[in-house]
Amino acid sequence: MGFENLSIVATQVGVLFALMAVGFACRRLKLLDDAAVKGLVNVLVLIVTPCLVIDCFQRPFTPAQLATLGRAFVLVALAHAGLIAFATAFIRHRAADSRKVLQMATVFSNAGFMGIPLEQAIFGADGVFYGIVYVVVFNILVWSWGYCLMRGLSVRALGRAQLRTICINPGTVGFAVGLPLFLLSVRLPTVVAAPVGFLADLNTPLAMLVIGYYLAGAKFGPVLHCRGAYLAAFVRLVAYPLALVAALYPFRHALDRTMMLTIVTAASAPVAAMTTMFAAQYGRDVDLSVGLVSATTLLSIFTMPPVIALAMAVL
Repeated sequence: MGFENLSIVATQVGVLFALMAVGFACRRLKLLDDAAVKGLVNVLVLIVTPCLVIDCFQRPFTPAQLATLGRAFVLVALAHAGLIAFATAFIRHRAADSRKVLQMATVFSNAGFMGIPLEQAIFGADGVFYGIVYVVVFNILVWSWGYCLMRGLSVRALGRAQLRTICINPGTVGFAVGLPLFLLSVRLPTVVAAPVGFLADLNTPLAMLVIGYYLAGAKFGPVLHCRGAYLAAFVRLVAYPLALVAALYPFRHALDRTMMLTIVTAASAPVAAMTTMFAAQYGRDVDLSVGLVSATTLLSIFTMPPVIALAMAVL
């Protein structure tokens, strides 16, 4: 896979975990509490994420990039559809509350908080440009299939509020604002572009600080005693991203390389924090969800570098 590629990815993952260590220390030293971190999460999700999306779309329009953006959307949607089918068929557990958590954890990665900072560090602005597609598909599916899974509903039972959330959320709002600016090659005036850029730059440090804070309070017991958690973690961190690499390999000369690598990076990220949010809100196995998010985040320091380095070597 190439030692150079592995070294590059491992270094960037190490930088992210160093930032997480700051968040970890903030909790241990009581410099932050739950209320303060909740406020940081709101700033990150509601302000920083849309600004990051808009900022990455501040580029001259080219038909080739628009076509690649469309291909990325189709590929990410198909990949998620395959993973949903796998989770539904093979992730089993006698307790429904635990089974639903395991299925959601298998399907949804931390593509926003963990994936985008890494894509930005390794692939630059182009990585974020294509990485946003993964986040948009994530938001659509987590508020449709994921919501129905955790509520025990059919997709047909989605109400107006849920349909509105699918269409209007921080990821899609930023995309809806940024895409027309890209299509029209409109550059924001400096008085707007500069603040948007500064806020976008907060994405990596804030996201890592928040993850580190929550890692400091993690409990791993429920994961260690659940056999299904081992399968979910293996699929999420190793099997799924490697399957994507294998699926993309025959098309490596036809598709944009940065786009493919960005998709693999997002796919290799640990379990999405949304798993815990839904578990808590809808009365599922919260302890298992917290353990899965925390355990896969820690394990990802060992799994993400070789998976991404392999993708860089063969795609």
